[in-house]
Amino acid sequence: MLSTTPLKQIMQERKSVRKYNANIKISRETIVQLLQDATSAPSSSNMQPWRFIVIDDREIQKNINFFSFNQEQIETASAIIAVIGDTEMYLNAKEIYAKNVELGYMPEEIANKLAQDALTMYGSASAKTLENIVHFDAGLVSMQIMLLAKEMGYDTVPMGGFDKAKFAEYMELPANEVPILLLAIGEAAAPAYGSSRLSIDHIVRFNK
Repeated sequence: MLSTTPLKQIMQERKSVRKYNANIKISRETIVQLLQDATSAPSSSNMQPWRFIVIDDREIQKNINFFSFNQEQIETASAIIAVIGDTEMYLNAKEIYAKNVELGYMPEEIANKLAQDALTMYGSASAKTLENIVHFDAGLVSMQIMLLAKEMGYDTVPMGGFDKAKFAEYMELPANEVPILLLAIGEAAAPAYGSSRLSIDHIVRFNK
């Protein structure tokens, strides 16, 4: 049953939990629905470069922890969602924009132009530029995953501290798929620490 908790409350209640109840299982169907909902996030030219590997096998969780600085939550969370960035996301441009036409979102001639523009722009971009784009877009979808998970009653913690090269090798990722983030999800076994924030005056300024 979906919660009707106001968004602001969910945002305030979401904390980075590092101790999980290892006996709690989350069904794959639930995780798939969570990820499907999260992909309403925006992305550059709607190329949706995010890819996900859901790791819910305890042995695999233990194995990836060998190159993830032995973080307790990797082995005790119900699952680890690896957020991957596909630097060849633009190859799906025609399929994406054809679907927009099918759904009545835009005329075919506009969709064709946008698809071709995406193929041209991203196809000529440097590897560094493409990597920056997929990292940015992965951040957008990851935040939605964490907020939606909290709405469902689960806790999460994002982890960027892992050996991405070893992870890619272990998971046999193709060269165009870049590991970006590991998200632990499950039920908290202990409350997270609170965390302060800089004052708004410290981080905001208006144009003169």
